[in-house]
Amino acid sequence: MSRKILLAGAVLASLAPAAAFAQSGGAAAGAATGAVGGAVVGGPVGAVVGGVTGAIVGGLADQQQPQFRQYVTTQKVPSYSYREEVRVGAVLPESGVTYYEVPAEYKVKGYRYTVVNDTPVLVEPGSRKIVQIIR
Repeated sequence: MSRKILLAGAVLASLAPAAAFAQSGGAAAGAATGAVGGAVVGGPVGAVVGGVTGAIVGGLADQQQPQFRQYVTTQKVPSYSYREEVRVGAVLPESGVTYYEVPAEYKVKGYRYTVVNDTPVLVEPGSRKIVQIIR
């Protein structure tokens, strides 16, 4: 048991430098958060799996958000009027929302963006779930 805890600690320590350079919302921060959650649930193997999953869910790093927001503004994407609160985890309706490709330079694979109540958001297209609000 103590071996598992030591190995989990080593995995987390190896992720700490990357997390120090990231701000909330970045892939490194997502990796560190996922690793911690994975370690709690599944020990060392859970830490590795959680770290990879957390990095995927990370979305745009904080330093990229102003640039991406400006990009969306120049695209003049129409805003979808949403009656619910625009928040991470909210599921957008099946119809009426248009999703757009995120340019490759932002290195966000598997997600699309749209504008909801004049706010750019990243969406997981399969579930239509908001995964990040672009500030």
